[in-house]
Amino acid sequence: MDRRGSRRKSSARKERAARAAADKPQSWFARWTRRLLVWGGALALLVALFLALAVGFSARSMPTYYQLKATQNAQTIVVRARDGTEIVELGPSFGKWLTSDEIPQVMKDAMISVEDRRYYSHFGIDPWRTGGAIIEGLTGSRERVGGTSTLTQQLARNVFLNNNRSLDRKLREAILAMALEWKFSKEQILELYLNRVYFGAGFYGLGAASRFYFGKQPEELTIGEASLLATLPQAPSRLALTNNMDDAKARQRYVLREMVDAGFITRDEAAAAEAEDIELTKPPERDPQVGYALDMAADRINEILPTLPGDLIVQLTLDADLQDAVDEAFSKRMKEEGTAQKATQAAGIVMDDRGRILAMYGGVDYNENQFNRATQAMRQPGSAFKPFVYATAIQNGLTPYDVRRDERVTIDGWTPENYARVYSGPMTLTEALKDSINTVAAQLGQEVGEDNIIALVKRFGIS
Repeated sequence: MDRRGSRRKSSARKERAARAAADKPQSWFARWTRRLLVWGGALALLVALFLALAVGFSARSMPTYYQLKATQNAQTIVVRARDGTEIVELGPSFGKWLTSDEIPQVMKDAMISVEDRRYYSHFGIDPWRTGGAIIEGLTGSRERVGGTSTLTQQLARNVFLNNNRSLDRKLREAILAMALEWKFSKEQILELYLNRVYFGAGFYGLGAASRFYFGKQPEELTIGEASLLATLPQAPSRLALTNNMDDAKARQRYVLREMVDAGFITRDEAAAAEAEDIELTKPPERDPQVGYALDMAADRINEILPTLPGDLIVQLTLDADLQDAVDEAFSKRMKEEGTAQKATQAAGIVMDDRGRILAMYGGVDYNENQFNRATQAMRQPGSAFKPFVYATAIQNGLTPYDVRRDERVTIDGWTPENYARVYSGPMTLTEALKDSINTVAAQLGQEVGEDNIIALVKRFGIS
């Protein structure tokens, strides 16, 4: 038999074997494996289609770049004295917006190194970091130093979401991050992030943080200062530069190592930055007594505006110079007479003839105790009640020119005395009220009747 015939027979045998294999029933394992592959592929296709639609819809409905620049996440209240000088700014502080060109490269490098090494190559989420987080969750590992969210995810969370750790929030965060990457450039996203990220102490954005912590413009930041600021977004309270510099410096060493590994700086530059002697600026001093007035103003604002419409400028009637004089007078009086009078606290309010508060002394030390003894303490009204007595008398037909005698008087066993411990004899009601004569006020009270005084007081809203 020639070779050609032998090849034909061999080919025929293979065809018969193939037909036999095809006709042979497949095992249940092979059948289910094939079905799972088909179903899995279909499911993956549906998930991919859903994600594409969700990302596309989110990108389309997302605010424009300029709208995002103009929006802030919280309101700021600027409180001013009666002459217009700023007393304090309450709420978060946002610095001047920095364009991408104005943000120093060293700050971009520091933030990318520690927060999102593959920032310029991912599409909003980093599969490597996400996979690593899943493995850590399954293995219980706690060694990871960095977070799992990319800079884009953090921006999406800061602008559109909250900080709860639910699976639903993480999914929406991922979709919004991919939508941001779809709609904006990497430089725009980084600009938005560095102008909105929280750096602690109530300061948002690089511009505000740079001036608050170091007293300088962002473009003047050194490697040491930039790497310190880059430690804050992860834990702005725990790593606060103002009261926990040791932990912040420990985290800074990690940031510098990451910057070296990423090729942004050399080892010598990292060593110099770590050894750099960095001084924080001192926050502006504020009279602690003003705190009592600010608390009172905040309560009043909440009454008038339960929901703030936006940023506010609140003009108080406080006179800064008079407030200083009142603080000094009370402090001197307490120092000289406090022990002898067995007094541990003092309080007082200075008002003008229209009832506007010009100065307030709510207690000896606001930093130690915020209880306002001028407005919150329960005590007898004293001479402040006398105008209601005189008003009742006039309502009952007396005039300011009617005369009563300032003399010793006893009412149901009570003998009121004047502050000067002397009696001045006949005087008009105007003179008696002006000099706060206790004996005349007590006699008038009996003359017009307590029930009439109480009725008038209730008309003024006093219970």
